[in-house]
Amino acid sequence: MIKLRAVATPAARLGLVRALVGGYTFYYLARRRKMLREVVRTDPELFTPVGPVRALSRPVPAPVADTLNDATLVSTALFTLGVGHRLIGPVHSALLGWTLSYRNSWSMIFHSDNSLVLHTLVLGVSRSADAVSADALATGRRPDPHPRYGWPLTLMNALSTSVYLLSGIAKVKGPSGASWVRGDSMRRQVAIDSVRKEVFGSPAPKMAYALYRQRALFTLFAAGSLVVELFAPVGLLNRKLGRLWAVSAFGMHWGIRVIMGIRFRYQMSGVSFASWFEVERVLDLVRRAR
Repeated sequence: MIKLRAVATPAARLGLVRALVGGYTFYYLARRRKMLREVVRTDPELFTPVGPVRALSRPVPAPVADTLNDATLVSTALFTLGVGHRLIGPVHSALLGWTLSYRNSWSMIFHSDNSLVLHTLVLGVSRSADAVSADALATGRRPDPHPRYGWPLTLMNALSTSVYLLSGIAKVKGPSGASWVRGDSMRRQVAIDSVRKEVFGSPAPKMAYALYRQRALFTLFAAGSLVVELFAPVGLLNRKLGRLWAVSAFGMHWGIRVIMGIRFRYQMSGVSFASWFEVERVLDLVRRAR
């Protein structure tokens, strides 16, 4: 059984993680504002609600969806800056969960959004704006290290490892079973994905063609991915193991990008794994430089 200890943690660490997650979210949503407006105006027959959107039997009017999307963007900016966090934190978490679920209700489900929504929820309901925020700057607060700033980060890490563990279990519980580790399923998936891209007019990754005949490499890739996913909770045992796992998962996603051309943007940005590291040291470096 994994025991999670209460460790005094700098408030700046939690605050900087909140700012990083919020900054990523703002960039992600701002670049897709036009796309989101187009999606909600497609054929209502394509609407298949997921998550909290299942409360709807039909789409909301497009102007209402636009307003909610823009409200999410505004709340993201306030969340990132740490303005009125006790109110904005929970409101932003709810709006982001709704907006991404509504977007996923119109097309394929982007499972990579799950980690972002879960991380935001933890940051939104915790005291992640006690430092590194507009609120803290206005009041001049400099809170001492405390376990209250550590448990949200530990929870974020536990949620991350749970997502990967479920992914690994899904692989070995699938049609291939434990033989998935041989790499044949991954190799077929890469081939099918490459053909699909070519058929629909987008180029397949060059590495997919270059590596397709290398069966031994796919066995190595498959085994490596299963280790990263099935043993993800081991990263909760101590900091060193956790950071090693985070770096491995980060590298795995970039490998998927190179070989298959599939982008897990939140994970590839590195922000998804910020809670594993002492990111507040960046602030110390800035202070010294000044």
